[in-house]
Amino acid sequence: MQRTTKQLTISLPPDMARQVTVLARAESRTVSELFREAFRTYRAGRIRTLLDASQQAGRQKNHLGYGPQDVERLIRETRRDDARKRRRR
Repeated sequence: MQRTTKQLTISLPPDMARQVTVLARAESRTVSELFREAFRTYRAGRIRTLLDASQQAGRQKNHLGYGPQDVERLIRETRRDDARKRRRR
């Protein structure tokens, strides 16, 4: 039967490793559960940071004058350009 998880090895300073173990025991969770939650939290924060930066850049550029009526056209143009790039490879 195939695994549904991938094992990873990480290195932590001894004090941090102890803190992880103590916290896992205190919360009746596994160390793996703690790290999965930590990664999901980190990833969500990273996505939020990138989205905020993108929105800020869009506000500074005034969305290049694009409005809702331009969305379909811009999508078609982007897809067409991407297809051209793939054909050149």
